[in-house]
Amino acid sequence: MSFSAVELIIKKREHGTLETEEINWLVENYTSGVVADEQMSAMAMAILLNGMNRQEIKDLTMAMIASGERLDFSGLSAPTTDKHSTGGVGDKITLPLAPLVASYGVAVPQLSGRGLGHTGGTLDKLEAIPGWQASMSNTELYSQLAEVGAVICAAGKGLAPADRKLYSLRDVTGTVEAIPLIASSIMSKKIAEGTSALVLDVKVGSGAFMKTLDRANELATVLVQLGKDAGVNTSALLTDMSTPLGKKIGNSLEVEESLEVLSGGGPEDVVELTVELAREMLTLAGVTDVDPRENLANGKALDVWRKMIKAQGGDPDAALPKAEHWHVIRASESGYVSELEALGIGVASWRLGAGRERKEDAVQFGAGIELHVQIGEKVNAGDPIMTLYTETPERFERAIGLAENAVGIQEQKPAERKLILGRVS
Repeated sequence: MSFSAVELIIKKREHGTLETEEINWLVENYTSGVVADEQMSAMAMAILLNGMNRQEIKDLTMAMIASGERLDFSGLSAPTTDKHSTGGVGDKITLPLAPLVASYGVAVPQLSGRGLGHTGGTLDKLEAIPGWQASMSNTELYSQLAEVGAVICAAGKGLAPADRKLYSLRDVTGTVEAIPLIASSIMSKKIAEGTSALVLDVKVGSGAFMKTLDRANELATVLVQLGKDAGVNTSALLTDMSTPLGKKIGNSLEVEESLEVLSGGGPEDVVELTVELAREMLTLAGVTDVDPRENLANGKALDVWRKMIKAQGGDPDAALPKAEHWHVIRASESGYVSELEALGIGVASWRLGAGRERKEDAVQFGAGIELHVQIGEKVNAGDPIMTLYTETPERFERAIGLAENAVGIQEQKPAERKLILGRVS
């Protein structure tokens, strides 16, 4: 059956509902190059402005899955579960989480991405470890899951190629925020990946794509519905991203902090979120009555981490890259730290070299920011608030003002930060 791209664009522009066959035709022909980028750009904008209903979003997701291959882990003796975060600042949770869940006998196939803009990418963080490789074949992925129990790697090119094409188009056409496009992008990859259970960490606040709880709740609901419709046991946690997670932001800095958590220490917010997501993932995989904090304290999760890093060519004992240049930002007055604004700190870290502006840019592994205080702590004027790190000192000029403006200090102690804001299942 053949349709006209222009007619479908006009139909969606006029608030019409696209049929399953129309969406299948559109995605298939966009992937093969028959539907042009400018036509798909117009469709993406029509979707952003007019939305899609539940059936349309499901059809879009399934059409994107059908554009490529699907992985199958049904032959593994262990159940599979995965986590996806919508991205934030200092969000290194995947690093300690995957080995922690695997330490309870549940396989974790974690296909991850790279950072773009102020949100860091899991693969960039792990590539700070000497020798570690992000790319692996499907056969290598399967055998590592069987032997080690956890894999964090790049998604293969065969997985939802329609999404890869549409993803880069959204970035340059102002349609990144469209909930149907975000949802189908996330879930097409996760469903094609073949996991039987999935937990979504939907971030809310200045450092997240979803700035308000209402928008985050809307996205989480759509994501969970999509998972259920596709037969994947799915739930979502809504978590705070108004403040960075933990105290270290940047590639090797976040690996360092992840190792602190895996060794039984680390900042309490990172530990809390890691443990809550682990509990949710284990429950969906049928493992209940365990306290994930135990395997952080007793070293079992760290053992899986070491095996996982070695299996992908990395040296878990190697020294991590350190930036040569640093600049300390100090408190301008005495009082309680009331704000460490995630977006400002994330963009400052990006400007120091920890992130990239274009997909092909290289990142500095040692660049980033270390916070010396967290929300609610008392400081005196002149106390260090954070240290900025970079390999290229000329970058300080564009980062210092942003970092300084991200700090708030007040006379009264602020209300305690609530990390987990809701759950959708």
